[in-house]
Amino acid sequence: MRKYFLLSFLLVLGVADSYAEVGKRQPADPDATPEARSLYERLWKIQERGIMYGHQDDLMCGHTWWYEPDRSDTKEAVGDYPAIAGFELGELELGGDRSLDSVAFRDIRERIQWWYRQGGIITISWHVVNPITAQWPGIKEPNGAGSAWDVNMLSASDLNAVRSILPGGSNHAMFNTWLDRLARFFLSWRNDKGKLIPFIFRPWHEHSGNFFWWGRTRCYDEEYASLWRYTVSYLRSKGLHNILYAYNTDKVYSAEEYLRGYPGDAYIDMLSFDWYGSGESFIRDVNKALDFTTALAKEKHKLFALSECGPASAELQKTLAQYESVYLLTWRHAPSRGGHPAMGMLMKAHEDLLKTMSKNSRYLFLKDIQSIQ
Repeated sequence: MRKYFLLSFLLVLGVADSYAEVGKRQPADPDATPEARSLYERLWKIQERGIMYGHQDDLMCGHTWWYEPDRSDTKEAVGDYPAIAGFELGELELGGDRSLDSVAFRDIRERIQWWYRQGGIITISWHVVNPITAQWPGIKEPNGAGSAWDVNMLSASDLNAVRSILPGGSNHAMFNTWLDRLARFFLSWRNDKGKLIPFIFRPWHEHSGNFFWWGRTRCYDEEYASLWRYTVSYLRSKGLHNILYAYNTDKVYSAEEYLRGYPGDAYIDMLSFDWYGSGESFIRDVNKALDFTTALAKEKHKLFALSECGPASAELQKTLAQYESVYLLTWRHAPSRGGHPAMGMLMKAHEDLLKTMSKNSRYLFLKDIQSIQ
């Protein structure tokens, strides 16, 4: 009898702990819209069920094609769309009608609205031009002079682009204009009922590297955290409470390194990192990073994602499947680069990896998540 009582007590205690854990999961924005809260809760359900496959620009371009509505390299490989689609907004801040990848912003909005109707998840990246060198005379290049990657003359102690756009900086007013343009575009994303479409926003990404103007050696950690806090607060002040925010680093080797520049739990819904590579050392390093980042996510009651990688190799798929990650995303197939798929892999090899993933019940595509609400 005592054994049954003890067993019952432990079961009740376990259920209570489970409910307590769920109760601590709340969007970072206390004023999150019902749609944002629904997305947030849905992502937790998905993370408990498996790992979504995501693909950058999957709906915008492919190995040999450019903006053909309803077309998808993923669908052509495995018969289904990815569960999460990535979109890039770089150069929206300049007020033009096309992104740094020459994709029309009106087409991005149309595809986002269509994708939301299909039940797909949306994630947004933003490779913002360099606020200092973009103003200098001379020819500008999407990945060169004036771009997010134009960093050779920058340093935290001297020519500091992040400092220049924070309050009191010489480019602060210009940065506010950039955020206004971003906010107006976000506010135009409406569902069929006129409500703001919820999505994941991953700005200021890969900051542990030094290849972007907001990177580690280009600004101080507190300046980076301030940039994050200012961005989120500004967008919220414009009525954008439909956004879930993903904190993101490049490769890191400790929890302490990962949290350098972290803006605080009140601004973040998801922890994530990007890691490109292959081979045994790559898998070993990613496995170690997954250990401490997923532990941090659990401690902070945040979602987790491997938000960018190169080819989703069989070894990487197997490694990630051991952890709770809401998604894995491979990068774009850019026809402007000769059909360059997922960091140089041959298209046939990439298709084979997708087929392997689609047969693994841990990995989810669009049809797999449509019933998870």
